[in-house]
Amino acid sequence: MRPLHPVPTSAVVLGLVLHLLGQCSSSSQTAPASVQLFDGRTLNGWYTWLVDTRHDDPRHVFTVTNGWLRISGDGLGYLATRKAWADYTLKLEWRWGETNTRWGDRIGKARDSGVFLNATGPDGNSHDGNGAFMAAIECNLFEGACGDILLIRGDHSDGTAIEPRITAEVAAAKDAEGWFTWLSGGRSQTLRRWGRLNWFGKSPQWQDATGFRGLHDLEKPFGEWNHLECENVGGQLRLKLNGVLVNEARDIYPTSGKILLQCEGSEIFFRELTLHPHPEPLSPGVPQHPTRETTVAP
Repeated sequence: MRPLHPVPTSAVVLGLVLHLLGQCSSSSQTAPASVQLFDGRTLNGWYTWLVDTRHDDPRHVFTVTNGWLRISGDGLGYLATRKAWADYTLKLEWRWGETNTRWGDRIGKARDSGVFLNATGPDGNSHDGNGAFMAAIECNLFEGACGDILLIRGDHSDGTAIEPRITAEVAAAKDAEGWFTWLSGGRSQTLRRWGRLNWFGKSPQWQDATGFRGLHDLEKPFGEWNHLECENVGGQLRLKLNGVLVNEARDIYPTSGKILLQCEGSEIFFRELTLHPHPEPLSPGVPQHPTRETTVAP
């Protein structure tokens, strides 16, 4: 047998470099890119729903101004993505509008809106389309209650029920309205069909009043921009407000759907809406989805 000739050191190094570069190139090609849900100029990729005018918006409730997405609050409804999503982190910034820009039963009360995740079923939340929202899991944007998780129930087009659910670790004591508060390390509790999971620092003295501020509230002073992150991956949901984890749930249902920005009587602005897909598979026991993005027309 002929003796092996040693490979020059420079050739070994060059081979390793080329191999690593190839891995980086392959990774960059397969890594999912972030998605800008709002381009700062138009409502492309979204559609509107109002309970009184449905897909028409004659009052210009949903507009773009100064590069921001504005929801006037005049009515009940939402701005919805045309696509349904699964496994992502949604990052956005929001702030309230002017003091006198509130409508209906929100006049004199706390400013109110929300981000609906995994919204599913028909627009109007029922087979006859006479409702205001869609079945979903809501991240509440509500003075003194930002970061609460709400279950929004609804119906399929055939009238069968859509019953959201979550499981979370909660404090032993319920709030004055009988709902639970998230407590990491607390006892396990499942909520079904409808209900609320308070964010961990919500004031026990919360009141539905303009400008309410609890002792531990993380919302910025009125007029300043707030940062929200909604991590919706593998049947788990984590909400961060201004960099702080405020609420968490697991075994959630639905696990995919549209994203809605709620109109509920208060003026609110949004900007920097970015969705960061996660390539990881869903956790065991959670239904798999054929794609991470499906087109859904209104």
